[in-house]
Amino acid sequence: MELNALTAVSPVDGRYAGKTAPLREYFSEFAFIRNRIKVEVAYFIALCRIPLPPLEGALENGTEDFLRSLYRDFTPAEAAAVKEIEKTTNHDVKAVEYYIKRRMKEQGLDRWTEFVHFGLTSQDINNTAQPLMLHDGLQEVYLPALEEVVGILAEDAQAWKDIPMLARTHGQPASPTRLGKEFQVYVARLEEQLRQLRSLSYPAKFGGATGNMNAHKVAYPGIDWPAFANQFVASLGLSRSCPTTQIEHYDNLAALFDCLRRINTILIDLCRDIWTYISMEYFHQRVVGSEVGSSAMPHKVNPIDFENAEGNLGMADAVLTFLSMKLPISRLQRDLTDSTVLRNMGVPLAHGLIALASLKKGLGKLILNRPALEEDLRRNWAVTAEALQTILRRENYPNPYETLKALTRTGAAIDEQTIKAFIDTLDVSEAVKEELRAVTPWNYTGF
Repeated sequence: MELNALTAVSPVDGRYAGKTAPLREYFSEFAFIRNRIKVEVAYFIALCRIPLPPLEGALENGTEDFLRSLYRDFTPAEAAAVKEIEKTTNHDVKAVEYYIKRRMKEQGLDRWTEFVHFGLTSQDINNTAQPLMLHDGLQEVYLPALEEVVGILAEDAQAWKDIPMLARTHGQPASPTRLGKEFQVYVARLEEQLRQLRSLSYPAKFGGATGNMNAHKVAYPGIDWPAFANQFVASLGLSRSCPTTQIEHYDNLAALFDCLRRINTILIDLCRDIWTYISMEYFHQRVVGSEVGSSAMPHKVNPIDFENAEGNLGMADAVLTFLSMKLPISRLQRDLTDSTVLRNMGVPLAHGLIALASLKKGLGKLILNRPALEEDLRRNWAVTAEALQTILRRENYPNPYETLKALTRTGAAIDEQTIKAFIDTLDVSEAVKEELRAVTPWNYTGF
């Protein structure tokens, strides 16, 4: 069966292919091969610049431009050529090495080909290519989408900053708040996690077969290879992990995944809150005439965007959690479990991107139903009890908490008249009574 959006096993590349397509440039097999070539080429060029005597003149006559074109101009057809070599080698990184050597020989650069992959092991390439992929995919696709959603939330928080709203703690009416402030809480939470994410480094492993650069030292013992490796990895915008075994120990990569998971968890919290506000009719949703809310109930306009986002964020968190918990664990100097696991690095970002698109769409459909917020406040004058008992505490009134508790927990409805009648009975000055009467569910909203 031909592979397309209808036959793909995963909805990431099937139903939601249109939303996740930008990630293919960074997390596909094609992207992985291209980044491996980039690391191999950059390493070869760095060797030439030490300089090593056998590589004298290797970068002359446009050779460097040609080498860099191998990844800059890389195409799916050339990726297929690498995969064809892999059928023989049964080793993906060796196939990349042979591909580069073949292209060099085509240019008459035969005498330098043995310095491609010189002294390296596969994970020097993989564990440098993969953080490059993650960095570029986040910076170019994922973070702009996330920042756009945060920007929308910030605009909503500003627009609704003066709108009083009944708060609910434990699902029960509580001291009033403002709608804009509740959205600003999410903006602040997300911005802090973004700050932490930006502060994290992208780790790379570069140290030979078991991390000690044995082959480099035995070939050229006079060169400070650890310093070379540090400088080379830094030139790619990454941070070299040292010491390591054969592989990156993945602790810092796990930190990146954990931070992304925290961001997703905050967004799940947001989805559930907005879903609840919609069910309380604090928000209506802009109707799209052609859409169907229910196959049976014509009147329904379901909060599907927030439900879709919540589901995809949960999927992303599950994979991110597995990645961050599994990758730092490897038997002795290395087992192969990290290889197959890391090929799924783009999957949680794809689910996250789907969720962000749904969130953006859902937020754009929200219509504030202010009368519902007003009615909720009108029905809950009892929430002013905190304010009244606090003022009475200030005045050293006897047992103010207990007095308000007795008033508000009788089971009878508490309205404006009930509160004002209660104030009239208090043995305090008229000035204090006026202060108490001025408190309403609409203005008792704090800072």
